Amino acid sequence: MNLVCSLFLIEVLVAMVDDPRSFLTMLFDAAIKAADPAKALKGNLPERPRGRTVVVGAGKGVAQLAAAFEAAWDAPLSGVVVTRYAYGAACQQIEVLEASHPVPDVAGLKAAERILAEVAGLGPDDLVVVLVCGGGSALLPAPPDGFGLDSEIGLNQALLESGAPITVMNAIRKRFSRIKGGRLAAAAAPARVHTLIVSDIPGDDPAQVASGPSVADQTDAKAVLDSIAHYGIDLPGSVLDFIASSKANPPKPDDRIFTNNVTRVIASAAVSLEAAAACAMKAGIEAHILSDAVEGEAREVAKVHAALAREIAIRNRPFSKPAVILSGGETTVTLKGSGKGGRNSEFLLSLALAIEGMSGIHALAADTDGIDGSEDNAGAFCDGSSAIAMRARGGDPLALLANNDAWSAFNLTGDLFVPGPTGTNVNDFRAILIR
Repeated sequence: MNLVCSLFLIEVLVAMVDDPRSFLTMLFDAAIKAADPAKALKGNLPERPRGRTVVVGAGKGVAQLAAAFEAAWDAPLSGVVVTRYAYGAACQQIEVLEASHPVPDVAGLKAAERILAEVAGLGPDDLVVVLVCGGGSALLPAPPDGFGLDSEIGLNQALLESGAPITVMNAIRKRFSRIKGGRLAAAAAPARVHTLIVSDIPGDDPAQVASGPSVADQTDAKAVLDSIAHYGIDLPGSVLDFIASSKANPPKPDDRIFTNNVTRVIASAAVSLEAAAACAMKAGIEAHILSDAVEGEAREVAKVHAALAREIAIRNRPFSKPAVILSGGETTVTLKGSGKGGRNSEFLLSLALAIEGMSGIHALAADTDGIDGSEDNAGAFCDGSSAIAMRARGGDPLALLANNDAWSAFNLTGDLFVPGPTGTNVNDFRAILIR
């Protein structure tokens, strides 16, 4: 009976390849399920302390992670976490606050202050559990003494417009904060700190996720200043002077505040891509993971993906058809226009132009948190007819790409992908099916 059911399931999945969007959505869903907070927490809970357990955290999937932690923890606890507006989840003992992302606001500033207050005054018998997800950097604005929220907002806007990779942006953010770069752990000392991370960072460096509020930092001022110059990030003189000063130095790994602390990455893009690949294989489609750490300008990364897809479609190499190629990581967009959209939508619009007129290539690019940029879509779908369809509806895909207006391009054709908040965040998900 089990064999019959398994064969039936495979037949159903194979049939779904005739509906490429359903197939690609199924792969996305498999990736999200692999990063489910309840599943990720198994085997990663800390030892119960003799004293209090305080839970704090930030990120676009932190409310769901907090709810899962509550369900798994069989002892009293308290705490507060902050997530993006409309990304909350019901918790019984942990307070869930909401704030603005990707540009900080007053609610985020108040949330950061609440979190710092929550961990203050604890002793060595107490435990602080820090839950960290992607998006935490913007949700934890805490400018240095002498600076206001406007300074951190300006810093974030300059970073978002620069096209710098996320690791560079977070290295800069750490030097302009009272909570990032391990300073939350310093505020919690001498309590034991147990950090659980859902990584959205290429390479899964725990010190980079949400700018590492409870993880030791190893970057130095010179490297940060060199990055600011290299990417032409325009900052006010007072902000730049502070970042260059010794006052901006976060605690280093050999600081005693980190001695008894534990840090674990419990979910990542690598695990999610492997789950999507396994799902495709069950459907009889060979899956190939290019990398879980792709970085670079979104439109340029798309051209490389398109070249590979065309090679498979035309010459049946380096992989045989049918095949699906998968990748993760975090691309960037250097803003030069005034349009709407995010890096996944921009990736896909560039891809659509590069595969225009080709049959048998279908793609989905989406942010695993459910939101790409500032609109309500996670990303979009495209195929070889997408650019043609945009022109038929009065749009110019080249002009829309030049204006960073990928959202409008895919809105014209009804190809936006809108799954809603997913409750997790392991960064970009890209899947290209070659039939």
